[in-house]
Amino acid sequence: DFYGAHRVIEDPEWSLATVPRLTELCLQHIIHNFEKNPILDRLLPEHQRKVLDSLSTGLPLAVTAHLISDEDYWKRCCTERWQVRDISNYGDSWKRMFFERHLENILKCFIPNTTDPNQVLELIPLCKHYVRKLEVDQFLPPVQEDQKERDDLSDTRSDFGFSKVSMHHYDLGVLITALPHLEELHLTYNVKDCGMNFEWNLFNFTHQDCCNLAAAVKMCHNLKVLKLTRSQVDDDKTRLLVHNLLDHPCLVELNLSHNLIRDKGAEAVGTLINHSRLETLDLCNNQICHLGAQALARALAENSTLISLNLRLNCMEDKGGEAIGRALLTNTTLKSIHLGSNNLSEPTAVLFSQVLAQNTTLTSINFSCNALGLDGGKQLLEGLTHNKALTEFDLRLAEVGEETEYLIHQIVWANQEAARLGSLQHPPPNPS
Repeated sequence: DFYGAHRVIEDPEWSLATVPRLTELCLQHIIHNFEKNPILDRLLPEHQRKVLDSLSTGLPLAVTAHLISDEDYWKRCCTERWQVRDISNYGDSWKRMFFERHLENILKCFIPNTTDPNQVLELIPLCKHYVRKLEVDQFLPPVQEDQKERDDLSDTRSDFGFSKVSMHHYDLGVLITALPHLEELHLTYNVKDCGMNFEWNLFNFTHQDCCNLAAAVKMCHNLKVLKLTRSQVDDDKTRLLVHNLLDHPCLVELNLSHNLIRDKGAEAVGTLINHSRLETLDLCNNQICHLGAQALARALAENSTLISLNLRLNCMEDKGGEAIGRALLTNTTLKSIHLGSNNLSEPTAVLFSQVLAQNTTLTSINFSCNALGLDGGKQLLEGLTHNKALTEFDLRLAEVGEETEYLIHQIVWANQEAARLGSLQHPPPNPS
């Protein structure tokens, strides 16, 4: 009968296994609503793992910065954003890498008078515990009005006394003084990939820029490394920087290479050498002549902290080279010196033959691209005869002669082997 029939209708593909568990539904709800209601610490460890693995890397940093310490999450943030990812440069911390590189990118794209300063200011409380090093190889100047507009208004500007748009760059002062763990600062004040928009003032590290930076690094008491390269730093700016670095409690490395430093700037750096804890000084590719070299030599003769000095690509000539050599007759700290491409010749080689005979601290000397001559090479070979400390001696393009260079290489190689065997017999103590 029609009304008494019992019918059962089933879905042949239905299974209880396809019904999500309540736990999974809850976790998906947490993931989808994490920005508005971040729940993590109250979850069981296995549930935390599922949430972290599924969270979007695009969540606001105000939500994730202090709440999430999981390295796998920050690794995803880094790998999705950057191709080059060498974690060893960031203390093996993905979270540190993310915040340092994120902050660097903001600074590289910051346009004064155009970019909202809050982009940096609001990031400070989120990143300040993780940033230890900043490498900024570009600073953008303020945007100038269109060239045609400048031409049309040139008469009007002169009539009303309008000045040119300020070309000062972003002031790092507020930022770096608010980063308590900042130890390294690598800066280059220029513009990358400017193409057809090239103008010299794009590469101008202004006096005001220097004042701002000098005041900031003076207050950055934990700073250990300062590199200011390829930024047209001249004597006046060097003296201003040095004035603020005197007696700095932590600075151990200063790199002012590829700038415009002359003798007056070198004299200021000479003062800094003995009023700081500097161990590494790089003045490569500047315009330091013999007077500047002599000032550095006077400081070097009394110094007891500097380990490495790079003066490559300057204009010291023999008056400067001999002064450095005389300083090394008394200095007992310096281990490495680079004097390549300084117009040095035989008189400097003669003085350094005495250094090689007496100094037991130097392990590396570079005289490459100097016309030391055959006799200069023989003098160096004679001084090196009883030297057991030197393990690196670069004489490429120094015109000392193939035979002399070969004999010097043999002595240096023997010193290298002795040092290697000594390190095997007496390994350095384990820091732990």
